[in-house]
Amino acid sequence: MLNQSLPAIVSAVITLLIAFTFHEFAHAWTATRFGDDTPRLFGRLSLNPLRHLDFMGSLMLIFTGFGWAKPVPVNPQKIRQYSPSALMLTAISGPLANFALAFLAAIPLRMGWFNGIAAPAAFLPSLRYFSLYFMYTNLGLMVFNLLPLPPLDGEEILIYLLPPEWEQKWAAIRPYGPYLLIFLLLVGPMIGFNLVDALISPIIQGLAEILTGGLF
Repeated sequence: MLNQSLPAIVSAVITLLIAFTFHEFAHAWTATRFGDDTPRLFGRLSLNPLRHLDFMGSLMLIFTGFGWAKPVPVNPQKIRQYSPSALMLTAISGPLANFALAFLAAIPLRMGWFNGIAAPAAFLPSLRYFSLYFMYTNLGLMVFNLLPLPPLDGEEILIYLLPPEWEQKWAAIRPYGPYLLIFLLLVGPMIGFNLVDALISPIIQGLAEILTGGLF
């Protein structure tokens, strides 16, 4: 049993090092391009995973499939001075980075380049297994972060799309966003609503089928 789980753990560790790092670096790079030097001052304009990883969030990704990294600090006032859409684009850059990684992983899967190639050792995943894990995890991070609830990236996208007269109403709801998210993820399945099964997983599977041509 332990030997069977080791390839999954190895895949998860490598995936989180890459997926979280590129997600947060994308936020930092985009904010910097829009004139906000806050990410650079906090050392987040870096591809060093240690700058971005959160201990508990990393463990959650390894053992549950969903997790988080340290949020990149930004100055909304500086970013908004550049463009009204700058903060939204900074937010969406992280999920887009995960989609780009999933797209790259899907190429060899779609082409069948890794079919029949065995794992080099019992505790290591095969290239096909790792690519599948990497693709699905990055798609999961993208879809999860696009949920329009704080502290996820989707909230900034929602705010950008809301009519101006709704912003004040949303500001009153905003502090309760994290609690609503926890409720949906932890309590929802107990009362008959599983957010992952009802919304997140079908979107991930649909995107995976598009990227791989329906092979997986």
